[in-house]
Amino acid sequence: MGIKSKITKKRYNILALIFGTVVINYLDRTNISVAASAISESLDLTTVQMGSLFSIFGIAYAALQIPGGIIVDKVRLRFLYAFMLLLWSIATLFQGFVSSFKLLLGLRASIGVFEAPSYPANNAIVTKWFPETERASAIAIYTSGQFIGLAFLFPALTLIQDKVGWRGLLIISGIIGILWAGVWYAFYRDPDQHKSVSEEELKLIKEGGGFSKKIRTASEKKEKFNWDDFFEAFKHRKLWGVYLGQFCMGSMSIFFLTWFPTYLVEYRGLDFIKSGFLASIPFLAAFCGVLLAGFSSDYLVKKGKTPEFARKMPVLIGLSLSTLIIGANFTDSTFLIILFLTIAFFGNGLASIMWVFVSLIAPKRIIGLVGGVFNLIGGLSAVVVPFVIGVLVQDGDFSPALFFIGAITVIGFLSILLVVGKVKRIELKDADDEIEDIGL
Repeated sequence: MGIKSKITKKRYNILALIFGTVVINYLDRTNISVAASAISESLDLTTVQMGSLFSIFGIAYAALQIPGGIIVDKVRLRFLYAFMLLLWSIATLFQGFVSSFKLLLGLRASIGVFEAPSYPANNAIVTKWFPETERASAIAIYTSGQFIGLAFLFPALTLIQDKVGWRGLLIISGIIGILWAGVWYAFYRDPDQHKSVSEEELKLIKEGGGFSKKIRTASEKKEKFNWDDFFEAFKHRKLWGVYLGQFCMGSMSIFFLTWFPTYLVEYRGLDFIKSGFLASIPFLAAFCGVLLAGFSSDYLVKKGKTPEFARKMPVLIGLSLSTLIIGANFTDSTFLIILFLTIAFFGNGLASIMWVFVSLIAPKRIIGLVGGVFNLIGGLSAVVVPFVIGVLVQDGDFSPALFFIGAITVIGFLSILLVVGKVKRIELKDADDEIEDIGL
């Protein structure tokens, strides 16, 4: 690679690719929640069956997190992400053609399987491309894709369904993902393979803690899976604090991604089209929350604040605000219901930079594995919460479900506050002695 005198900012192009992919990811996770009432009526499903339909994605997604994290550490992300996108988008498209609950359940599970490595991959890409002082902001930007995307997608999806039905909605969603898989493969490269990135930008990334290209000498053997490394992902208290925090933060996200439209339409009596526009308000608030958390956290780091203060404070404030979701149980005013839910989801957005803890705490050589465990335990919320809500609301009262979400949020606050400890990378014995680091 020749020397380039002008510093580039190609890492932001990569971030834009991740952002777009997150939008597609959440489009294919949540389109079924917009279509839930119509699917339930069309296929004659109970609330428990709908809860199962929501949860099966989470079961498959969570079950494949650790294997997915290991794959992220071993497979080039350009190919891996394009392959995942293509497969989960095809499964999304096929949902529009089924008339059986069991087939729909199976396709939802397959989407969970193929999306499983996505967030460990996102974190690994940002860790490769961004110095530590910019990492919370980068994570906030791509995480915001799930919120800003859905803020605009909820009204759009309700209008699409109104015109072409729930089957057409799922088919269109799948086609969009298939096209984006091609975009990803065409434009993504790792830093050392990106032809137009400057030496100055590569130096900025490396000196700021970005991962360098590592190669082996001819006499060294190919790295094999190490069970000691596997157990390292479970041995450390601070990692368990982050894992539990992610589960609790994710529980509220899962409510908004699954039962929220049904709550507005069936339990609060809102018009379907109107509910789509009202549903966008909390997502816009969450978008603002995650960006505020990311940029303020990096700002505090640059001002010399300790990592414990700079990284934990937005998360703790966010989890505190999220408990206000229970306020919706004490009013029949549509304005106040949306206000309480908006504040709660804004707080959830603040807490959504939890991935920064993985980026800064996880041992370097197993960051994909730790990311997989992190997303596995966080993903269990997508298994537990939709099904539990389906059971809690089967008598027609949604109040217990909101109390349930609020209580889990309190547990998450206590986990981050008391269990995580210092935000400092865990160093593994002889972690970097086995291979030669030649830089970028």
